[in-house]
Amino acid sequence: MTIKGLSRHLPVRIPRKGYEPVIGFIGLGHLGRFLAASVLRAGFPLVVYDLSPEAVAELVTKGARAGDSPRGVGRLCDAVITCLPSPAVVTGVLEGPDGLLAGLPSGTTWIDMSTNDRHELERLAAVAAAQGVATLECPVTGGVHKAAAGEITVIVGGDVEAFERHRSLLEAVGSPVYHVGALGQASVIKVITNMLAFIHLVAAGEALMLAKQGGLDLRTAFEVIRSSSGNSFVHETESQVILNGSYDIGFTMDLAVKDLGFATDLGRELGVPLDLASLVAATFLRAREAYGGDAWSSQVVKLLEDAVGADLRAPGFPARLQ
Repeated sequence: MTIKGLSRHLPVRIPRKGYEPVIGFIGLGHLGRFLAASVLRAGFPLVVYDLSPEAVAELVTKGARAGDSPRGVGRLCDAVITCLPSPAVVTGVLEGPDGLLAGLPSGTTWIDMSTNDRHELERLAAVAAAQGVATLECPVTGGVHKAAAGEITVIVGGDVEAFERHRSLLEAVGSPVYHVGALGQASVIKVITNMLAFIHLVAAGEALMLAKQGGLDLRTAFEVIRSSSGNSFVHETESQVILNGSYDIGFTMDLAVKDLGFATDLGRELGVPLDLASLVAATFLRAREAYGGDAWSSQVVKLLEDAVGADLRAPGFPARLQ
């Protein structure tokens, strides 16, 4: 059986000159569907799997092949990317009789683009290594709109040789691509970047509300902050959907609470007091209780709007970042 020139009978999956390795992608949520589309645009043969038939169908119409299970995807591919919402889901997808690791043969690679728990990642990587499967952790950062444009930042942890072997694939997903060290190191810096983003988000909401209550035009205030020493990437992006009123940043409250939990856990583990991050984590817990886990994470600012009795709206801002 062959797929675009790839013999399924090769005992070790070493890419041959003149052909692209077959890539699997499991997890086609708000972020994953754009990452998978970037793989497809780059010309890699792609096999996809998700619990949502609609998400799979969207990629199939673009040229992907549908897998029937994680195990089934692994049996067809040279490398499989996972992009999943929690460590528990990652573990469930990898292990078990129908899990990904039951299908991946020796010589293949598992690439995890989830925001994962580094200790569970290391455990799963050891299980994979025992059957000859390499692991790269490759969390991404920059937002869904960056993923859609193929411009999301990719952070890589793992063996250098495995990284170099898959560099062209990772560069197809996003840019820039940073190799930061051994397995586990990418998880640490991803937790840090997410922690900063959520802190900046709460701070941006407070800044805009001060401007509103101080009588400033919010569009003018947005531009002044963007041109000031107080600017941040989060202000440039998430403040726009807040000012529009959609709050649609493509990232849910549940995910924000999970990621802030990673940050506070890491602080305890490494003996670093995280007073500000802990306060922001508590704020997100209140927002989730008020608006639900499926609410967009930027809706954390609505806590302040509700408390003050004033909304943060200005004309000319998009409902969704492009």
